[in-house]
Amino acid sequence: MDIITTDNLTKKFNGLTAVDNVTFSVKEGEIFGFLGPNGAGKTTTIKMLTTLLNPTHGTAEIAGFNILKQRNDVRKKVGVVFQDPAIDINLTGRENLDFHARVYGLDRETRKKRIDEVIKLVDLDEKMNIFVKNYSGGMKRRLEIARGLMHYPTVLFLDEPTLGLDAQTRRAIWDYIKNMNKEEETTIFLTTHYMDEADYLCDRVGIIDHGKILVTDTTTNLKNSIGNDVITLSCSNMNELQKKLEKESWIKNTKKYETYLTIGVEKGEEKIPEIIFIAQKLGIKIKSINVRKPTLDDVFLSFTGRTIRIEEAEHPWKQYARRQTRGGG
Repeated sequence: MDIITTDNLTKKFNGLTAVDNVTFSVKEGEIFGFLGPNGAGKTTTIKMLTTLLNPTHGTAEIAGFNILKQRNDVRKKVGVVFQDPAIDINLTGRENLDFHARVYGLDRETRKKRIDEVIKLVDLDEKMNIFVKNYSGGMKRRLEIARGLMHYPTVLFLDEPTLGLDAQTRRAIWDYIKNMNKEEETTIFLTTHYMDEADYLCDRVGIIDHGKILVTDTTTNLKNSIGNDVITLSCSNMNELQKKLEKESWIKNTKKYETYLTIGVEKGEEKIPEIIFIAQKLGIKIKSINVRKPTLDDVFLSFTGRTIRIEEAEHPWKQYARRQTRGGG
């Protein structure tokens, strides 16, 4: 059953298109990853789905409720953890959760019970009576996730949940996300530009770039689509070698970049000698060659022609969106 559906969802800022006719669906109970670089349209999509921004055109439904016609119903069904912190550092962890629960109208007994449940999920039992200003970055992120779960949301939106955290803390957050998806049976919509994060957490991913959805599928299917193994090589005449290799039945796909060629194959170690033999017959010198299992980086590279842009200049529409909505992307 689909818990999120979108239909040509589009958002323009000052004539610039941030999200461009996006259509996809998310299944109930899954962890769905929205994968793309900074400025791809991930945060803007979340803001439309959570009714914080109106689409320029197109629409979407969350748990059967229309984001334009049934905004209050949608808001009751979703929890949101945005990139920018939204907790009060001058309150304790418990006070932050209690305040959020009051906003959603939870009675006193339910609030107490729910706080105890969510702090166990994110392992903050011993930190609840400490002022948040004394929390580490990872603890603050875990508290934000707990807060997003307080009102029993059907869908929890996590926008770049581990951005800026160290590797060890990121991995711990991943385990908390996996656990709450299992324990709470909450559908999770996750945006990230970390390929390893999407690969570890997500049942399915959608790749978005420049506001357009390029593909949606399971991470396994996406990686298999470019070959069970990836051979990367550089040589003296990539164009000629690529044309020759594409005629071989055992080659799944090839893609040429500025300084190297990638080749999707099965049993890559066995195919390297064959590739070298073909190159030698053509008088082409192999400068370097290696083989590895495909990753989501290879998938992104295959669909976009480049690696994901982790550090980049902001798009003009993103700057405009940030001014209008206190954050965007």
